[in-house]
Amino acid sequence: MKDTPSPTYVELLNDFNIEKFVQSQLADSFDHGDAEDPFLVCDLGDVVAKHQRWKTEFPRVHPHYAIKCNTDTVLLKTMMALGTGFDCASKVEIKKMLELGASPERIIFANPCKQKSHIVYAKEQGVKLVVFDNENELFKMKKLYPDAQLVLRIQTDDSASICRFSMKYGADPEACPQLIDIARNLNLNVVGISFHVGSGCQDVNAFVKALQNSRKLFDYAKTVGYDFNLLDIGGGFPGTKDVDLTFEKITSVVNFQLHQLFPSKQFPHVNVIAEPGRYYAASAFTLVTNVIATRQVARDIPAEGYSDSIDSVRNGVTPTANEEPAYMYYINDGLYGSFNCLFFDHAKVTPTLLDVSAKQSKFSSSIWGPTCDGLDRIIEHMLMPQLNTGDWIVWKDMGAYTIAAGSSFNGFKTQKVYYHISDEKRDLLTKLADTKVKGVEFSCFASSMANKKIQNLTKKEAAPKDPNPIGENTEQPIPVYM
Repeated sequence: MKDTPSPTYVELLNDFNIEKFVQSQLADSFDHGDAEDPFLVCDLGDVVAKHQRWKTEFPRVHPHYAIKCNTDTVLLKTMMALGTGFDCASKVEIKKMLELGASPERIIFANPCKQKSHIVYAKEQGVKLVVFDNENELFKMKKLYPDAQLVLRIQTDDSASICRFSMKYGADPEACPQLIDIARNLNLNVVGISFHVGSGCQDVNAFVKALQNSRKLFDYAKTVGYDFNLLDIGGGFPGTKDVDLTFEKITSVVNFQLHQLFPSKQFPHVNVIAEPGRYYAASAFTLVTNVIATRQVARDIPAEGYSDSIDSVRNGVTPTANEEPAYMYYINDGLYGSFNCLFFDHAKVTPTLLDVSAKQSKFSSSIWGPTCDGLDRIIEHMLMPQLNTGDWIVWKDMGAYTIAAGSSFNGFKTQKVYYHISDEKRDLLTKLADTKVKGVEFSCFASSMANKKIQNLTKKEAAPKDPNPIGENTEQPIPVYM
């Protein structure tokens, strides 16, 4: 008989404050010896609010969450309860969603070029929607999964997107009629068109052109005997507020084009889906790191042998030599972990310091990850107040393409995640959800226990003194380990 897994607790917290939360984390972790470990804080209320916003702005488009963006289990369970579908790119991703309880009908196997064994697995599990973009893939599908419901992915003009995909995936729209003909001759079931304008889309016209090309292919398919019933408009939707092309701007244009090109009266049978990833995950997660070491260096004096190198320890603001120092700060997460997004996702990150007065003097500073690789630098230069070992740095909007691609190089990996939601957003989740969030319990029982631990912490002789106290002790939630 299998043991029932313990639930993950999500703290009901209406007035969340990251500074007080860090104090609570210190109290809870002191006895475990891991009080300095980095951790993530997930606001599930942010995810719920994003879903309500999607339903309001995109009523005709059904989201299929791209799980590659962030595979956090509680996030995935929440998305399942909200009724979304899922964009999976491999056997492992399909298996993960099926094990969590997602039905095969809610999954699209969205990788155009697939390993044979992954196709066989999809067939065995009943995942019918499968994407392709070339002739060889059609012959592969004919041999391995002839009953699949195939979706043809087309190229887009993603030249204005931060992460471009059309250089790798998607068939030239001019060549697509030939691919449709080949599929027809092979007696394969092509059911629709998909596209992706690139992650971090900066030009809404990319959606317009892709939708126009999709309509042309819908019309062509009709002439050879197909009646397409699926339109997948991919991703490219922003997950944070600091963007020029907002979510509302995109939905306004796309909704208009859908009305013009795929009017509901003419296409009542067409299911329109999308593959948002960062839209749901980006702003829901906050990373909290600890300053594990500091180093004072001579400002304006470059490292030996690197006088013209950007890796030199130097002040890029005041070029004249003086006696004011610069500082190097080492934290316990870096480019090989959550900050891999700096390389792979072209992300820009901004540190937030806890309990720092605006009147404090600021010094030339750089921030580095914990590994032994000199490449592991997060911030090359910025002006910051002087920090001490043990101080905490907060990094907001760290939910998209961060922990999902992070490694454990040199033995460093952020693993702890803490979850919270307000009563208001919990009630909204209940209203929007198709089912209960499986394996998750919402509770406020931990608050008084955490407060007692904070009080006990101050009594311990071994407790380290904080040179920059975060704030007064108040009732706070106990973080819950995954």
